[in-house]
Amino acid sequence: MKRLLAWLMSGVVLAGLLMTLVLPGAALAAERRNEIDDKLAESVGKVDLNNASVRRFQQYPGMYPTLAGKIVLGGPYDSVDDVLALDLTDRQKELFNKYKGNFTVTPPAIALNEGFDRINDGVYR
Repeated sequence: MKRLLAWLMSGVVLAGLLMTLVLPGAALAAERRNEIDDKLAESVGKVDLNNASVRRFQQYPGMYPTLAGKIVLGGPYDSVDDVLALDLTDRQKELFNKYKGNFTVTPPAIALNEGFDRINDGVYR
């Protein structure tokens, strides 16, 4: 009798756990969205020159770390072409123009720009 009761209780507990894992997931995702999530969603697959850290430039050969550092420290920008007003070498201008279609500019967000987070955002390989 004890075994039957224990088996039934474990089934009830397991069903309850599965329900809590399945049901509230979508509701929690909507509640946890914040201003920075919305800001990051604005750039949709592009690097936001006013809000990205230097590590976002690693995907573009030749830009990381030197040119990426100049871009990050030279902002904020009103347009993508404002980067060309920085003190860049001819090679750096050529690299930037090569990848220019992969960049965008949105207004800077203080949460993404305070301190040295844009230079060292603490994301390591």
